[in-house]
Parts: sequence; C-alpha cells; structure tokens
Amino acid sequence: MSGPLAAPSRVSRLLVARRNVDIAELLSHARDASELLKALSHESRLVILCLLAEGDKSVSELAEILDQRQPAVSQQLARLKADHLVQARRMGTHIHYSLAREEVRDIILALHGAFCRPAPAPQIDDPGI
Repeated sequence: MSGPLAAPSRVSRLLVARRNVDIAELLSHARDASELLKALSHESRLVILCLLAEGDKSVSELAEILDQRQPAVSQQLARLKADHLVQARRMGTHIHYSLAREEVRDIILALHGAFCRPAPAPQIDDPGI
C-alpha cells in the first residue's frame, strides 16, 4: 500500500524494531544486575562490601572485624573478585581489597540508607504545652 496510509505502518515497524533492540539491551543489563544481586545475597559478602565502602582493608582486618576465620573471608573475597565487585592490590606482605567500581559503592550506600539508618528518636508529647 502506498500513500499517506503507508507511513504509520512504516513508523510502527520502526517502533517495534526499536523496542526489540531496547529489550535485548534491557535483558543484557538485567543479566548483569542479577549476577550482582546473587553476589549480594550472601550476608558475609554484603557486610564485606559495606566495610570496603568505608575504605580499603586487608583480609586480616576484615577477618578480625567480622570475627571470622581468614580462610572463610578469603573465600568470600575470591567470589567478589571473580564477580568484579572488589579488586586487590599487594602492599608488602598484605593484600588490600577495595571496591572495584563506583557503581558498587553507590549500590552499597543505597542499601545502607534503606536498611542501616538509625531508628528515628521517639516523639515525646510534652504535657506542659
């Protein structure tokens, strides 16, 4: 069909094609987000990321803070490193870990804001007013 009625059909096809590209991109991003959320789903890994959001720490520092054995902390750090959430650098005989990307820090800070805020002070009614 030609003429003015053909234009909406062409536009519709372009919109559908554009939507498919966006959905493919969305699925790719969703896969990445899902992997991140899997890593965050373990309490120890989440706490490690929270501690690293405050600054670099060695395995021994993390083990002491968490009151966990160093091999257990190292195992969690290995998973976080494999997921590209933390990075390691050697400083003398110690390996120090830090968050690998600013996006990780942003997510940890958002979680901290949602779950770790101090409880609001109770409202006290002043009967003298």
